[in-house]
Amino acid sequence: MLTTLISFFVTLGVLITFHELGHYLVARWCGVRVLRFSVGFGRVLLKRVDKNGTEWALSAIPLGGYVKMLDQDDLVPSSKLTTTDAVPSSASTQLPSDRTDLRGTSFQSQPVSRRFAIVAAGPMFNLILAVLLYALINFVGTKEPEALLGQPTSNSPAAMAGLQAGDKVVAINQTDIASWPQLRWNLLQLLADGGEAVITIEQGGARLTRTIQLPTLPDPSQADPMRDLGLGPANGPPVVRSVVSGSVAQLAGIQANDQIIRINDINSPDTGLLVQTIQKHAGRPIELDVSRDGKLLKLSLTPSAHNLENGQTVGRAGIQLGVNVPMVNVSYGPIDSIINGTVKTFDTAWFSLRMMGRMLTGEVSLKNISGPVTIADYAGQTAKLGWAAYIGFLALVSVSLGILNLLPIPMLDGGHLLYYLIEMVRGKPVSDQFMEWGQRAGISILAGLMALALFNDLFRIFN
Repeated sequence: MLTTLISFFVTLGVLITFHELGHYLVARWCGVRVLRFSVGFGRVLLKRVDKNGTEWALSAIPLGGYVKMLDQDDLVPSSKLTTTDAVPSSASTQLPSDRTDLRGTSFQSQPVSRRFAIVAAGPMFNLILAVLLYALINFVGTKEPEALLGQPTSNSPAAMAGLQAGDKVVAINQTDIASWPQLRWNLLQLLADGGEAVITIEQGGARLTRTIQLPTLPDPSQADPMRDLGLGPANGPPVVRSVVSGSVAQLAGIQANDQIIRINDINSPDTGLLVQTIQKHAGRPIELDVSRDGKLLKLSLTPSAHNLENGQTVGRAGIQLGVNVPMVNVSYGPIDSIINGTVKTFDTAWFSLRMMGRMLTGEVSLKNISGPVTIADYAGQTAKLGWAAYIGFLALVSVSLGILNLLPIPMLDGGHLLYYLIEMVRGKPVSDQFMEWGQRAGISILAGLMALALFNDLFRIFN
């Protein structure tokens, strides 16, 4: 729990700070006076005022942040200010009594092109952060499962394409593939539109091509697209990680690090098939061939019977299984790392937009919308897996945050950008009435999305 909470708040802190830093830096570059830079909302916990008069604050509610810029109301003499002015008292006291020298430094006084740039900078900085994070992973390098195929399931698209166990995928539609995660990512993007994919493999020392027919990507919440294609990574034989003391496996002589290479008449079983066989043989003996320190041993065990809540009886042996997956080190030079990071960020953003579009048309379930609880859960899980998994998760959420903020919904950055585009076309700002209508609509949309995301989070927890 502690790891999850720390990872979640680090995620929020990094993404919020970088987002608001985009607004801040471009505002300063455009000559706009910044009164406050706050990470979080509500009561200020810590603050510091720099030489430019900007108050840097850490606030109590860490679910967002803001940059308070000088606006036209701040230029009204203090005797005319009322309690309805949304200027923080600590910030307004930093303004000189003669405010005529501040004209031209307010946000509203800027040309529409500069206002557009200031608002767009936040989401763009999130996308830039994702590029840098992906580039960091590419440059440092990570160990990933090799793009070796397991046995395709019968009558699957992979089997019909002629793919076989042991095939090494080296390219998809002429895009080089170095690992299983890259293979999966490239196929997921192609599955979004269906069609076909030309897969280049190495088989018996020769390079061959296979064409696989791709169905349209099903609802991600309901199916595993790779499984539906009949594709899975090649695994080594199941390995016994540990043996429960006093279990039937211990009595049969099974030890940690044993490799199970045969069960009954099944040669080279994978972990799933091994578990299924044990479960189906409650109270009945099964024969095993085990490799231990290079020696072949023949053992026999009788799984003990256990009754499940649904009344079904299954066999258990008392062993924890794992596999030794062939791994490959994936790394790139500095220039290629940045290029690949940029491509991955663009592909992720475009994939997200396509999935959003399919949610609107009903092709993809709204159950895929996640909220802070799910984000916190994944933050904790990836942090436990290692730095590369967590950095990749951070980059993914940064892309999502950038894309979300660019949506043309009032109250979001994208809503303001829409107003500025209209202003550019009309030659004058939108009316106050239109702005008020947009604010109400934006609040309603965001409230609905937040409620749906929270409902989905709770549904996942209790199911």
